[in-house]
Amino acid sequence: MSRLLIRIAGCAAVAALVAGSAAAISLASYPAPEPGRASLLSTLVNDRDGRLLRPFAAADGAWRLAVARSEVDPRFLKFLTAYEDKRFFAHPGVDPVAAVRAALQAARHGGVVSGGSTLTMQVARLLNPDRSRTLTRKWREAGAALALERRVGKEGVLDLYFRLAPYGGNLEGVRAASLAFFGKEPARLSIAEAALLVAIPQSPETRRPDRDAAAAKRARDRVLDRLAAAGAITTAEATYARDEPVPDARRDFPNLAAHAAEAAARRVGAGGVARLTVRRDLQRALEELARDRARSLGPGLSVAIVAVDHRTGAIEASVGSADYFDATRAGALDQTRAIRSPGSALKPFIYALAFENGVAAPATLIEDRPSRFGDYAPRNFDEGFHGTVSASQALALSLNIPAVALLDAVGPARFSARLRAAGGPLALPAGETPGLAVALGGVGIRLVDLATLYAGLARGGATIPLAIDPADLADPASPGRRLCDPVAAAAVAQALLKSPPPEAALGGRLAFKTGTSYGYRDAWAVGFDGRRVVAVWAGRPDGASSAGLVGRDAAAPILFDAFARIGEGVAPLPPAPQSALLAFADLPEPLKRFRPAGAPLPVAGVREAAPLAVAFPPDGARVELAGGDLSLKAAGGVAPFRWLVDGRPLPPERRREAFWSAPGPGFARVTVMDATGASASSSVRIE
Repeated sequence: MSRLLIRIAGCAAVAALVAGSAAAISLASYPAPEPGRASLLSTLVNDRDGRLLRPFAAADGAWRLAVARSEVDPRFLKFLTAYEDKRFFAHPGVDPVAAVRAALQAARHGGVVSGGSTLTMQVARLLNPDRSRTLTRKWREAGAALALERRVGKEGVLDLYFRLAPYGGNLEGVRAASLAFFGKEPARLSIAEAALLVAIPQSPETRRPDRDAAAAKRARDRVLDRLAAAGAITTAEATYARDEPVPDARRDFPNLAAHAAEAAARRVGAGGVARLTVRRDLQRALEELARDRARSLGPGLSVAIVAVDHRTGAIEASVGSADYFDATRAGALDQTRAIRSPGSALKPFIYALAFENGVAAPATLIEDRPSRFGDYAPRNFDEGFHGTVSASQALALSLNIPAVALLDAVGPARFSARLRAAGGPLALPAGETPGLAVALGGVGIRLVDLATLYAGLARGGATIPLAIDPADLADPASPGRRLCDPVAAAAVAQALLKSPPPEAALGGRLAFKTGTSYGYRDAWAVGFDGRRVVAVWAGRPDGASSAGLVGRDAAAPILFDAFARIGEGVAPLPPAPQSALLAFADLPEPLKRFRPAGAPLPVAGVREAAPLAVAFPPDGARVELAGGDLSLKAAGGVAPFRWLVDGRPLPPERRREAFWSAPGPGFARVTVMDATGASASSSVRIE
């Protein structure tokens, strides 16, 4: 080689070195692209295990669901890098080999011919879109890519690609595309599915499967051929994958627990992620149940269901309507929080308070005969009368007259106040006070509040707030709010186990109660086992009457089917204490027959006495025990007397004074009954 040629080559090398150094300095100082729309994410609502219940479009209208690399099938990443950027994990954001090849082609043809773009450069372009095909644009992308990798690293680049890759229309990111085209999360993809998700972003509008499935298939098959040639998959795998059909339509995004999800989305705000206590599979099963049963009930009718773990208060399923998108059934309205008449569904709590206060016991005989309470003359649903029955039978058979008589003895205002304090407020027209019609549904209540009250029965007489947000769950050590004492709760549960089940259902396994509101407007069924409470409502959302809409026929079958769909079998109730199962012969004389208010039992040779009262301990007292028994004293009334503590009779003691051995600190309700059947009670705290 001549000296002249050597000098020319040397100068060219120096010039190339200087140009390369200048280019490197220029690229190194290039600023990283701003996050732009990558920060505008879809709001997500997940179930208790983090599985998607419902996504909401991002603020700009795109479906852009955040997803991490660990949540995407590894084959997708393998195919993506093999097809788009095989040296992705080795280069700093720009691939020199690909860049030189692209530059030589551009010089030869006078413009950009092939890409040379790395995945990082594609992400930079997605962050700052530029549709031009010029060397200047490529230069800017290269600088932005280097800066981007310095800022977020390889993992960050992949996260951005998985979030922003275009899939046509308002679909962005691999997760949104997988849900829209395959109906599943991208964590598990077939070879054909992964290849299709690699192919579409190169030309998203022309390769959209929902617009041109044939073009999408051709693009996917080219990816499969390239992968097979590169050794990323075998020839047999590529052949098998080509036979897999390409979807030709977009699927709907998940829309489970729609009403609860909307409330959660408002709570976390745009782009946030909310987690509910809902179990996704149970929610889906109960939504299908509600939809199917509403259709069989007739046009315009809807169904709402709430399923609760009464041990924790967690709402595991909340079905607000039969079909969220069915306007003919007002599906957008959440019927779990609508105020409706409960019919007979409140009767168990009347009996619970009657048992607690010594007004009656499960074995107490009570009359189911035509009766009048002032101007109010209730009748049974079947228009018949059963004569003399036990209180337990009257509850199991949902007889109206005994329930009204017991509410009259307990007091409607006192009954309403107790339910309100326990978390089940009753709704009355403005200015009205509770009356005896409350026993038969002359009041309003929400399905979720009724579930709260029944959960209290299942928990032994103490309610806890129900929650669908895990942050709102009650402290497991919380004693809860008093609904009734444990003995009364157990007695009611045993009576409800004997409620006649719907046709073709097994009885004696669920403690449940039905209700039918006046005019056949609302049908209810609420039941519980040792683990869950399920509450069901059926009716017209507009409150119109529906002929034949009866709780036992319309709502009870849904209740039993809901427990069957939980799929865990019915959990037995805890054994009832012996004091909740006293036979008629073991009852004190005043408790053997119910005496309506104002009708004292005749006692021969006894003059009118002062009103009966618990003289000691007085109501609200705090008593400190330093060992020994607590002295109980009665004032007024007519001997002989009968003493009960928390509904449990003390050993026979006929005098005004009795003694009780407290098992330990806590609250106790002391009741005394006299020969006329009158009773008095006081609540005390033992310290």
